Amino acid sequence: MSVNIERSEDRISIYLAPRNHDMMFGELSSDYLNRIGAAEILVGVPVPVRAAEADEEGGSTDARDIVFDMARVIGGDPTFVYADKYINFIKHAAGEQAEPMLVAEGARSADNGDFEDACMLLRAALMVENNSRAALYLYGRACKACQEMAEEDEERAARFKAEAMDTFELLTMLHPEFAMGYYFLGYEYLNLGLYMKTKLTWQDFLKHSSGTELETSEMDDNMLAGLRDEIAERLEELEDPVKIEDGCNKIMMGDYQGGMEVLSEYKEGPYSEWWPLWHYLGTAEVALGHSEEAEGCFKKVLKLSPSNTDAMEELAAIYALRGDEESAAKYRNKIKIVRNNVDL
Repeated sequence: MSVNIERSEDRISIYLAPRNHDMMFGELSSDYLNRIGAAEILVGVPVPVRAAEADEEGGSTDARDIVFDMARVIGGDPTFVYADKYINFIKHAAGEQAEPMLVAEGARSADNGDFEDACMLLRAALMVENNSRAALYLYGRACKACQEMAEEDEERAARFKAEAMDTFELLTMLHPEFAMGYYFLGYEYLNLGLYMKTKLTWQDFLKHSSGTELETSEMDDNMLAGLRDEIAERLEELEDPVKIEDGCNKIMMGDYQGGMEVLSEYKEGPYSEWWPLWHYLGTAEVALGHSEEAEGCFKKVLKLSPSNTDAMEELAAIYALRGDEESAAKYRNKIKIVRNNVDL
């Protein structure tokens, strides 16, 4: 299995490509291209201007600098018009070291706190070697760091978050023996409230981290033991959320009685303040024809989430079926008020 980074959904070029907007381009001389054996690849192809200027001035043009500049350009925008040419040159100039060289430079940028630059270099590494475990791992972490640094820019954070999760999912698919992919992917699922997926993913982390396949330079036995203890504790904390998710899933699949039996255990205690619990219970009560019980559930939803128009719609429908048009109209009016305020 392989990933074609150029063809995947591009969520983050909108943030990375502008870093290259002040980049100018020029052509390397034929003499230089012939000297390095790259004439067939780059004749007539503009390259990042720093390399071209050094060649024009008779200075020493470092192929390594050309490689990194090209990597930043195509990593910022994988659809760049000369992306294929740049990839071919990077492979020609660096040979088998192309991917590890870009990964190392991306890791260096991440260590220096420039996570966007790391993303650009690591995306380029994935364009050179689609299945690179190191590039996928570090790229996912760099995207996660960019998400955390987005602060109040919700769209920016969401785009980097989705990119990180897709990358960690792909990492576990391509390299199922690599434990750290499961570690980070589990947290991505946890943040989405996907508790069963989180549980299964972290169980895979514990399974694979007991071997010797981590191969991460920053990891030692003590750190690994700490991560294993951390995840073991997290798994214990997931027992109730997993049961609640199972109850919700039963209701969504039409097993209303089975779902209610699971969720009813949580009507008291810390999870009783979670409004979706009451919404699912209300949905099941409606399906089972228990109008009064459903009414109580949806009113509980509104107590915990006062602007919840879904609960208002359910209550309006319940009152309409009873023939209580006055109460139904009251909730319809509330829905209009909430939605008008949102539009404003």
